[in-house]
Amino acid sequence: MKKLSIIFVLAAAGVTIVSCSDSAKRKPGSVYMPDMAYSRAYETYADHSNLAEKGINYNNRPVDGTVARGEEMPFSLAKDKAGDTANYFASKSIPNPVAALNETEMKNAERLYLINCAICHGPKLDGNGPLYKGGDGPYPAKPATLVGDAKYEAMPEGQMFYSVQYGKNLMGSYASQLSRKQRWSIIHYIKAKQAEAKGGSAPAAAPAAAQDSTTTAKK
Repeated sequence: MKKLSIIFVLAAAGVTIVSCSDSAKRKPGSVYMPDMAYSRAYETYADHSNLAEKGINYNNRPVDGTVARGEEMPFSLAKDKAGDTANYFASKSIPNPVAALNETEMKNAERLYLINCAICHGPKLDGNGPLYKGGDGPYPAKPATLVGDAKYEAMPEGQMFYSVQYGKNLMGSYASQLSRKQRWSIIHYIKAKQAEAKGGSAPAAAPAAAQDSTTTAKK
């Protein structure tokens, strides 16, 4: 019985050694679907200059008509070329795609404004932020007065968005600091403050999301 056990152990060890040997066949004789077995994927920033010669169609650009993940609410107008203002004026016709903000969303829009915009345009939207400081700040030119200047009070929301998206005059773009939804929400906040300053009421806030009844029902 002991001899049989020893023979079995030695046989198992031999099989293990052979199976781990470098001489073992590593590649199959044929591949059923070579395109799936061997990927032709290329790194985004790799050299793509000779792909066409290999019959590979790859141009490093997003597919037309698609929207990148996280890039909701696409803005259809491109930045004007130097000396051109066609798209800037065309942006007047683009409506704000963000629905009316509820109280919580409006507070968040105010927070975003204070973080990103108030340093120039002022907490009161009067163009007197810390960078200008009544003319005593480090920035010599007074930023736009968003509340109190008829030009900006009459500016359509789409045109405001164009300026935030691409920058305008001395103002730089905020596309990298704020998502599209955040930019549109800030514009909602600005328009609400403009309406309040005129003595009118701010746009009606959207109702808060209804609470799930399953969380409040008594057991």
